[in-house]
Amino acid sequence: MDDIQTDDAPLASSKRSSAVEEATETLIEAKGDSLVGRAVTINKPVSELFAYWRDFGNLATFMENVVRVEVIDTKRSHWVVKAPAGRTVEWDAIVTDEQEDSFIAWASAPGADVENSGRIDFRNAGARGTVVTATILYDPPGGGIGKVIAKMFQREPAIQARRDLRRFKQLMETGEIATAATTHAQFEKESG
Repeated sequence: MDDIQTDDAPLASSKRSSAVEEATETLIEAKGDSLVGRAVTINKPVSELFAYWRDFGNLATFMENVVRVEVIDTKRSHWVVKAPAGRTVEWDAIVTDEQEDSFIAWASAPGADVENSGRIDFRNAGARGTVVTATILYDPPGGGIGKVIAKMFQREPAIQARRDLRRFKQLMETGEIATAATTHAQFEKESG
């Protein structure tokens, strides 16, 4: 099988100096200046994972900070996402390119609260299943200070991408997402 790769790390986390440039070149429309790259191997076939992800309404089932995703049509969706201090941010996302069972690329529409673009890749890993790689480029609201605040509230995309991919893996492999004795919402309420 030619499409099996042993390196599961996304380009954005590579030690090669050209890796970030290579990762952003895969985005059709690069929007943002902070790059996040995460990958996970899931013991399920590419087609099953791609189909679940491509139904954007499913994404709120495992993306912890996503309040909802409203599908507008086959190329556009409206996102409402939790932000620090009990706020939400919203944007419309447009699918800029896709290849079934391979990748989905998107960019935020003009007027987004958080400009972003990205790409989700699904790569056959043979007997191990599928490597799912998320590459996200975004502009944090409030610039560098906003990024620090988001990190403090665990709402920074680099933290969320890792958690969300882990939750996607749990959901796809077991049919459920393991939760702690105290949920994130309970923790925020108790500490707030």
